[in-house]
Amino acid sequence: MDTMTALYTRRSVRKYQNKPVPMNLIEEAVKAAMFAPSARNQQPWDFIIVDQRETLDKIPAFSPHAAMVKGAPAGVLVCFNKDYEGAEGFFPQDLGAATQNMLLALHANGLGAVWTGVYPREDRVNGFVDLFKLPANVVPYAFVIIGYPEKEADAADRFKKERVHYNKW
Repeated sequence: MDTMTALYTRRSVRKYQNKPVPMNLIEEAVKAAMFAPSARNQQPWDFIIVDQRETLDKIPAFSPHAAMVKGAPAGVLVCFNKDYEGAEGFFPQDLGAATQNMLLALHANGLGAVWTGVYPREDRVNGFVDLFKLPANVVPYAFVIIGYPEKEADAADRFKKERVHYNKW
């Protein structure tokens, strides 16, 4: 899939087929995430790949917008590692870029995914910290739920010319 097609056709997928996802495709998506730009190229991220059903099923208890994980075979917790922070305060941009790279890589390989927000919601952050026994220097940022889409998403044109400004407001 070429880059522009991936950008224009990727959608948040919340319903999945009852079919396992090959680990190599998840690992490839994590690798793509690590190719994202980051402030001072510090790459302040770590990732936890989750495919244990028992663990996945616990997530909606503290992250209610991740309820669809109960029908998904896998997920990836995207984490900010304070030990790698090179430009204070820029980690949300760095991890946002990494998460988007992951979503595009998953889509390019025929998978569906949805980005569920964790940071800065304290209840969600604490839930992931507790469930995954994260050390104090690691902050959960996002949880990406992954699976084969139950159906193909409809095409949509999201371009809004009225929101583009040239040289001034």
